Amino acid sequence: MSKKAVIVLSGGLDSTTCMGIAKAEGYDLYPITFHYGQRHNREVEQAIEVGKYYGVADHRIVDLTFLKDIGGSALTDETLDVPTETEEGIPVTYVPARNMIFLALASAYAEVIGATAVYTGVSAVDYSGYPDCRPEFIHSMEETINLATKAGVTGKNILVKTPLINLSKKETIEAGLSLNVPYELTTSCYNGKESACGKCDSCLLRLKGFKEAGSFDPIAYEN
Repeated sequence: MSKKAVIVLSGGLDSTTCMGIAKAEGYDLYPITFHYGQRHNREVEQAIEVGKYYGVADHRIVDLTFLKDIGGSALTDETLDVPTETEEGIPVTYVPARNMIFLALASAYAEVIGATAVYTGVSAVDYSGYPDCRPEFIHSMEETINLATKAGVTGKNILVKTPLINLSKKETIEAGLSLNVPYELTTSCYNGKESACGKCDSCLLRLKGFKEAGSFDPIAYEN
């Protein structure tokens, strides 16, 4: 009998690596992508391309654009500037409660389709200071999911799998390259243009990772 996994797929490098890892671990892939009112649609567009690459049977695109109304992040509020260098503390690109919301909805989807795992690409090493990328949060959220779902209370626990949580960006890229993850289909830039800016915090972290991995980033950059 096949086993199913829901993948929180943003279209970025980390979540796409999770797709490759879940496939290598023998799961049927069920990606879920969230449009949460971010500045651009490019993430969603690339997530769709990644899903096609892996030949998934079903790819859910969920509208959470109401998070733009809540604001509080440079990714959802255009009155705030996207930083071009690493900030101290929790950066302005943190989206309030985003991963908590994503994992809650991903676990609901997992329960409906009978999936036993939810994969998310958080890293406690290169996590930019986001509080919802820490192991403490993941452990707490997994416990909550299994307390709050029919699957959990009937002994069919849903695992929250974070294969990248102890990996640097370099190590994540090395893992993905070994699995032929299609990094050419991914995007990391906060600005969402056809060519990545190469200047925002996310681009800088990505470029640093590829350089340290001794590999070439296959996406286009403005400079």
